[in-house]
Amino acid sequence: MGQNATGSAITINGGFPDPFADDLAPRDSGIFRVDLESGARRLIVSLADIARFGKIPHNQPDVKHYFNHLLFNPDGSRFIFLHRWKFPKGNWLTRMLTADPDGKNLHVVDDNGLTSHFIWRDPRHILAFSRQPSHGARFYLFTDGDPARTQVVGPDVLVRDGHCTYLPDTQWIVDDTYPDKNREQTVFLYHVPTHRRIVLGAFPAPIEYRGEWRCDTHPRHSPDGRMIVIDAPHASEGRQLHLIDISKIVGT
Repeated sequence: MGQNATGSAITINGGFPDPFADDLAPRDSGIFRVDLESGARRLIVSLADIARFGKIPHNQPDVKHYFNHLLFNPDGSRFIFLHRWKFPKGNWLTRMLTADPDGKNLHVVDDNGLTSHFIWRDPRHILAFSRQPSHGARFYLFTDGDPARTQVVGPDVLVRDGHCTYLPDTQWIVDDTYPDKNREQTVFLYHVPTHRRIVLGAFPAPIEYRGEWRCDTHPRHSPDGRMIVIDAPHASEGRQLHLIDISKIVGT
């Protein structure tokens, strides 16, 4: 779910069991706008419409369409979502799209088939892990409404997919990695102007935490940008929240 300052929210139709499980692109399921006071909801982007919208790489009649990862931009004027389509063998591809809060004015931001973790830098620019002709699989800064203005970010540093977010001044990016061969997840800062990478820590991810039960660190910052909080297992105590003071690094 994503929420903006107007007191409304956008949601993906959910629940179990899925009443549309046998419909590859249902017209009555998709993204809903919900009034948080009255509970009234309205379908604003249907899966049926998106399955016919724009270029869909390697599309075929038997793929299952669904949405994932909704997020409003900082001023609430646009929201982003991922359109994914799953093949009968289980593999899937992704497009990244944006829309106005009422679902109108749809833009395809990235349609190459691979878009993963993303974050809005400001109301118009989106940092996302993607695969582009210039540098392959890397993080790129996309411009909403202008796909031609896409540029790679930290091509020699941000070389793997991770859970990225900007600190409030947008000069720093906090990111992480998935478990390496030693089952450690690294959390680090990347300074955009100087291309510096500063490791904040390597956190164990025991083998029990894998697949659907994994514990990604999901780094996020405090409102003032002085602290980072992450998720990580600790000894025998299970999943815990860990606070990291970064004020001396970022100078806030």
